[in-house]
Amino acid sequence: MSYIKMIKESKATGKLKRLYTRCGAKGDDSLDNILKIHSLSPDSLKGHWELYRGIMYGESSLTKAQREMIAVVVSQINECEYWLVHHGEGLRKETSLEFVNSLRDYRTATLSEFDMLMLLHAEKLTLKSNSITPEDIEQLRSVGFTDQNILDINQVTAYYAYVNRVASGLGVELEKKD
Repeated sequence: MSYIKMIKESKATGKLKRLYTRCGAKGDDSLDNILKIHSLSPDSLKGHWELYRGIMYGESSLTKAQREMIAVVVSQINECEYWLVHHGEGLRKETSLEFVNSLRDYRTATLSEFDMLMLLHAEKLTLKSNSITPEDIEQLRSVGFTDQNILDINQVTAYYAYVNRVASGLGVELEKKD
């Protein structure tokens, strides 16, 4: 149970019901709890949904697997089980269970230099965002990151900083599996 009220799909009306439908609700209360937690503020739900879709499914210089890797590592750093489970599953679909498990200590995982530096940057941005320097950006560029890559890494990392805190701060629970 979350720490605040969530309106179930079957109880939604008006603007909230339309937004739930837009977010993929099937009318059977199967919508993810991280979306329903916004039910008291439909505009917040709309903004969250659009940001998520844009960052995780929109055009990006990062692959879907790379975005999922960032989601898993940032959620692990933030100790956010909700997103760790959700995006661990997403990454497993893109790679393998063995690969997902290797990210528990991503520093020892078999990763390309590109992916390792991407995750190290995401970690630094998560833990010490005010310590990012022009030199950090130049280090990324020196191994082939483009400014678009760097923007995308920053956007995915920042999104999970936000959503990890929404989930943890409001007690959002994992959906029950049938």
